[in-house]
Amino acid sequence: MFTKLTTQSELPANDEAKEFPCGERTICVANVNGTITAMDNVCLHRGGPLGQGVIEDGKVVCPWHGWQWDPATGAAAHNANAKVAVYPVKVENGDVMIEV
Repeated sequence: MFTKLTTQSELPANDEAKEFPCGERTICVANVNGTITAMDNVCLHRGGPLGQGVIEDGKVVCPWHGWQWDPATGAAAHNANAKVAVYPVKVENGDVMIEV
């Protein structure tokens, strides 16, 4: 079931990431060349806030220690077996909907 995460106007700018509260968790929304993705906000390394990081070469870079994550798959750049959860996201009538 999709639930409203935010509005389209609140989405991060191109090649930026942003944090959004979603129930008990926080979601990292990334905008990579206009493609919007949503994943867990917690870096598996030391729990850094991914949504406060930057986008480099299409990857979300954790602001704490520089671990890079693929926003489409949730896989770590250095180890494809390390993954954060990725969530389906869609935009409907100006609302950004996420399925968690």
